[in-house]
Parts: sequence; C-alpha cells; structure tokens
Amino acid sequence: MAHRNEPLDIQPDWSKEPRWTGIKRPYTPADVLRLRGSLQIEYTLARVGAERLWSLLRNEPYVAALSALTGNQAVEQVRAGLRAIYASGWQAAAEANSGNEVYSDPNLFPSESVPNLVRNINKALQRADQIHHAEGQDDTRWFVPVVADAESGFGGSLNAFELMKTMIESGAAGVQFKDQLFSVKSCGQLHGEVVVPTQSFIQKLIAARLAADVMGVPTLILARTDAYCARYLENDSDAHDHEFMTGERRKDGFFGFKGGLSAAIARGQAYAPYVDLLLFETPRPDLKEARRFAEAIHGEFPGKILAYNCSPPFNWAKQLDPATIRNFQVALSGMGYRFQFVALAGFQSLNQGMFELARGYRESGMAALTRLQQAEMELAQISGYEAIKPQRFVGAGYLDDVAQTIAGVSGQSPDEVRLTEEERRALAQWATMPSKTAN
Repeated sequence: MAHRNEPLDIQPDWSKEPRWTGIKRPYTPADVLRLRGSLQIEYTLARVGAERLWSLLRNEPYVAALSALTGNQAVEQVRAGLRAIYASGWQAAAEANSGNEVYSDPNLFPSESVPNLVRNINKALQRADQIHHAEGQDDTRWFVPVVADAESGFGGSLNAFELMKTMIESGAAGVQFKDQLFSVKSCGQLHGEVVVPTQSFIQKLIAARLAADVMGVPTLILARTDAYCARYLENDSDAHDHEFMTGERRKDGFFGFKGGLSAAIARGQAYAPYVDLLLFETPRPDLKEARRFAEAIHGEFPGKILAYNCSPPFNWAKQLDPATIRNFQVALSGMGYRFQFVALAGFQSLNQGMFELARGYRESGMAALTRLQQAEMELAQISGYEAIKPQRFVGAGYLDDVAQTIAGVSGQSPDEVRLTEEERRALAQWATMPSKTAN
C-alpha cells in the first residue's frame, strides 16, 4: 500500500481569519490543498518574517526600511535599529545579479537574482544571530522582515507564481510586483513606460497569492503601479483602461496612455482587493499628491495599508525645505503609508563610501584610512558598531566554538553562557535521554 503524507489543513474559510480581511481570492481552499502536494514543507524565515512585518505595519506608525546590496549591509542596518530591509531589483541588476553582469535595466538580469540576494541577506542575519546567541546576547532581533522586489514578474502569471515560490524559499516576508510591461520595461525612474492592462496585472497578483497559499506562508504582497508616468499601454483588451487611452497607436502596436495621478488611483483601486499594500511610483516627493492617492484608496478600501518609495530621482534638498523633509515620513504615516523605503540606499552608500575613501587615500595615503578607523571606533563606543572586529563579525569565534564542541571541548565556560530556565531544562532533558538504536 502506497504511503500518503497527510497535508496540514488550512483555514477552511479565509473570511474567518482577521489577517485576510478585505483580501479577494478567486479560488478555494480545496484548490490550494490539491496544488500543495502530499507533504506540507515549512518555510520558517518567510513565515516568521511575514507575521512580524504584518504586526509592525498594524501596530507601529510606520516601518522605515533601507535597501541592502549585501548581507553585511543588512547586518549593519539591523544593528543600527532598523526593523525591515528592502531587496531592490534595480540594485540586483546593477550589482548583485546571478548573471555576474552589470545592467542598467532590471529587464535583463536572471530572475533568481533577487531571491539569491534575499537568501544572502538572511544568511548574514542568521550568522549574526548565531554569534550573539552563543555569546549569551539576545537583545537584538536579527531576523527582521525582508521585502523583495519581483519587478514585473519576469513574464506571465505562471512566471509570477514560480518567482513567488522562489522568493518564499529564500525567506522573503513581502514581495512587490509592478505593472510595467516586462518585455520592454525601462527603469521605473524614467519616462515613457508601457503598462500592462489592469486585468493582466491582477492575474499576476492572484498567481502570487496562490503561490503563497500553496506554500502555507502569509507572505505580504505589494502592488506598485507605474501608471503615473506611463505613456503607453500594451493593448486595449481591458475596458478598465479605456478612459485613459489617448486614441493614438505606435507602430509597434502599443496604445497611447494618459498617465498621471488619476490613472494611478484607478489602478490602485483595482488592485487593492488582491494585495496587502499599495504604492504608486511618483516622479517627485509631493505630500498633496500622496494625500489624494491615499484618500481615494481609503474611500473605497478603508484601512488599506500603503507604501512609499523615498528613493531618487528625488533631489530632496531641491524639492523640499528642511522642515518638510524632517517631517515628511511622519506626514506620510498619518495618511496610511506604513511602509516607507529607500530603494537605492545600498547602492548609494556603497559607492559614495568607497569613492570618499579612495579619493582620500589618493590624496593623503594612510591618513585617510586612519580617519576611517577613528570613525569606526567612535561608532563602536557610542552606537554599538561591531564590524570594527572583522573576525568576530563574520563568525570566527562562533566557528571556533563549533569546532571545540565537535572535539568535545567546551567552547565557553558555564559562567560565560547565560541560559534561560527553559534552555537549562531542555539541556537537562537531552542529557538524560537514553540513546536509541535504529531498527
């Protein structure tokens, strides 16, 4: 008789679960169980991250995040007190893609690049957690949620389904999709984008939700519309888009599209039932436009969480005065923009920091490195900066502890390890457990 693994049950009626209030699924729990397979596989990092991110968004004024290009950048962000991390598709294209190339357009890099970046971030955070836990220091929550950029989904609905699965496997807590046309996509910071029909994008959002349900993870889905700056529409198949069509058609078949805030609002309202967060890409930091978008969305979907990309091409100093900049995020929070991120922070800080050091080194030699070391020491003394001890930072001491434990030598004396009462009981129970011989 063939063995059959019993799948874990899911909530038979999503309407009974507060987490899914306002979320529309055109499929049933039975569909999910059928597609899941006979064995429910656990994705702890993705699940814990998603639950943590949802809690933060519901209970905090807003969650501020910077993008990270490397695992070490992510560790520094958490050590500095940030509670979420953004994994940018543009940054993956420019620096961290699995094709080992440098691209200006996210359309070109392999689809597994951002999942690999998320995996690297989570591995670095895991090492930091292992180091500090082994030393008896558990005052930092290292496993913060990682929100990943899935770009346009790298194809159709099935591509979005598979990409979402890969994101969850890598430990992503939230995944963002955008409604630009993948095959001719230009960077969202430029004008002249082509957007896909509204219903085509909704199909991708449904695919992403189905993937998360099949994998049993409450992953947050973010929908970004680029309709504000869009000038063309892929095709005229969706009546929802007709009011924004200009009547012209390009030689390549794309239809003229009247982008702007009204178009962004219309798409945001169409996407809202299928996602956890909404954002519209905007060419400038404008609180009035942000308020108009928020009020329009909340007029139909009260309480829908919004997100805001605070990254370039904004020149903040030229666009806004210091007082407005200082209060900008608080003002956004009051409108419902609970997730606020800087998509190019990792790229900017990496390049600016190295350029400054290299220029100083060329001009003054070791004096430049000395200034860097002094700055590190001040951060270590005042703010807990730990990369000043590189070997410990990457886990040399932790791995020594592992090696000594394997060799039967305690890595630390009992006085150096602070165990909780629960850990002591677990260790005592393990020590007295009789050995078992396999049959």
